[in-house]
Amino acid sequence: MSKTDNKILVADDELDVLNLVSLNLKNAGFTIIKAQDGASALSKARSNMPLLVVLDLMLPGMSGIEVCKTLKGDPATSQIPIIMLTAKAEEVDRIVGLELGADDYITKPFSPRELVLRVKSVVRRVSGQNEKPDLIKIGDIEVDRLKFDVRINGESLEMTPTEYKLLLILMERRGRVQSREVLLNDVWGYDQVLDTRTVDTHVARLREKIRNGKVNIDTVRGFGYRIMAE
Repeated sequence: MSKTDNKILVADDELDVLNLVSLNLKNAGFTIIKAQDGASALSKARSNMPLLVVLDLMLPGMSGIEVCKTLKGDPATSQIPIIMLTAKAEEVDRIVGLELGADDYITKPFSPRELVLRVKSVVRRVSGQNEKPDLIKIGDIEVDRLKFDVRINGESLEMTPTEYKLLLILMERRGRVQSREVLLNDVWGYDQVLDTRTVDTHVARLREKIRNGKVNIDTVRGFGYRIMAE
């Protein structure tokens, strides 16, 4: 799990809860992003594309329900799993959140250990990080991890190491939008945002090489890219 991949956004207006959740998740090996209101939670989710969001439903300004609805309704962020925190025990609050696409919920007060276990469980379920087959196939494109080989209908393609890594990451995260900043970090190893045109140039070259593979590398305007079968 790279530094970019392990980010978790924690959104809660109660500072003691925010710090408690953040500390326990940090001790579990995650990198934490904090937010104390709905608007900043939404903004940070969009700009950081975290691995998961721990979201309090009773946030000031923009409620957690609205944040959840907005994130799940946007193709760029719809794949980010959400665990809801709520002080309310009523069934209706949990049902509304889950109907909007939240992946799990925890009612306050909660055990920090249970929260960490829930987070890890959702991450495993959603990302499938324990399942990395040697062969990955989308459309007519097949990538062999063991041989570092890319083929279209059995015909091997010539690729630079960077093109291979870019394609592999997009295929591993098929259907999930990857921001230019995330790709810069995971493909090129940059810890800070440099010239994102580097990503655009390589994606353009990659598209040309795999044009007969029955896949599309979609551009999500103003954000990044995702790969999908035609």
